[in-house]
Amino acid sequence: MSLDDNLTIVLTFLYPMTLPHFSRRQWLASAAVGSFVHALGAQAATYPDKPVRIVVPFAAGAGTDAMGRLLAQKLGDLWGASVVVENRTGASGAIGTQYVAQSPADGHTLLLVAAPFTTVPAVLPTAGYDPVASFAPIGMVAEGPLMWACNKDLPINTLAELVAYAQTRPGQLNYGSAGAGGINHLVLEQLKAKKGVSIVHIPYRGIAPATLDMIGGQIHLLTGTIPALAPFVRDGRIKPLAVTTAQRHPSLPQVHGLAEQGLSDLSALNYFGLVAPKGTPADVVARLGQAIGRITAMPDVQARFKADALEPAPQGVAHMDRFIRSDLDGWKKVVRQQGIQMEAI
Repeated sequence: MSLDDNLTIVLTFLYPMTLPHFSRRQWLASAAVGSFVHALGAQAATYPDKPVRIVVPFAAGAGTDAMGRLLAQKLGDLWGASVVVENRTGASGAIGTQYVAQSPADGHTLLLVAAPFTTVPAVLPTAGYDPVASFAPIGMVAEGPLMWACNKDLPINTLAELVAYAQTRPGQLNYGSAGAGGINHLVLEQLKAKKGVSIVHIPYRGIAPATLDMIGGQIHLLTGTIPALAPFVRDGRIKPLAVTTAQRHPSLPQVHGLAEQGLSDLSALNYFGLVAPKGTPADVVARLGQAIGRITAMPDVQARFKADALEPAPQGVAHMDRFIRSDLDGWKKVVRQQGIQMEAI
C-alpha cells in the first residue's frame, strides 16, 4: 500500500462524514497545510530558541541605545534567555534598519525604532527600506513630546507669539536642528508649511552643539527632547515656548501645549517601539507584544520613563501599524509642501 493510500485511510478514520466531499488530492493538500501550521505553532512555542538581537541603528550612548538596552535586559530576565543589543550605525539609522529588513523573519532579529524610522524615508526615497512594507510591527514602548525653545533674549514667550513675530520678520529668524531630515528639522518645516513663516534652517551634527549655540545667542530657536532641554529651562538660560503635543506635559507643567495656543494642527511625537522583519510568525509577534506589555507595566521601568519625560505606550500591533502609516504619511506631506529634496543624510 502506498503512502498516499495510508494517509487516505487515516483521514477517513478522522473525518468519516466529510471525506466523501473531497478528493484524495484535496485531502493531501489540506494535510500539508495542517502540518505547516503545526510547525509554525511549534516554532512559537519554543521561541526564543537562540539568542535574540535588538538592533539599535544609532551609536552606543544615545537615547535609542539606552532604550534598547533596557528592553534587552528585561526581555532576557522574563524569558531566561540571551537578548543582546547590536549597534549598526550610519545614514541616520538607515543602515541598521536595512539590515533588519533583510534578516530572517523568525523573531530573533528585532529593530528598535524611533522618530527617524519614519522621517528618513519621508525625505529620502532611496533610504533602502519601507517602514510599512518591510516590517511587522510588534508594539510601541514609550512616547513623549519634543519642546520648542528659544534664546532667552528673544522677545517672545509662546509658540503662538513666535508665529506672529516671524510673520512680520521673514527670513530674520534661524533655527538649529540635529541634522537635515531628522524630526527636529521636519518639526520646523511643519510650522513653516502650516503657518506660512520664513525661518532659516541651520543643521548641526547633533542637538547638543545647536543647544549650546542657542544659549550663546548664535541661533534663535530649536526643538529637542524635554530631558535634553529642561536643565537649561530651569536655570533660565533658554525659554520654553511649547511642547509638541496638544496638552502640557507633567514634567514641565508651566510649558504650554499646542491646543491652548490655538495650534492644534501642529504635532510631533518622540517615540520608541519594536518591529521585526516582514513575515515574522504572528504567534512570535504576539509573544513579543505580551512581553512588552509586561515590561512597560514594571514600576522601575515606569520610573525610568518618567525621568525621561516619556509615557508607557504598549497599545499593540494594530495601534503601531496605524501610527507608523500616519506618521510616515504626515512627514511625506510636509516634505512635498516644502519641496524638500535630499540625496543623502
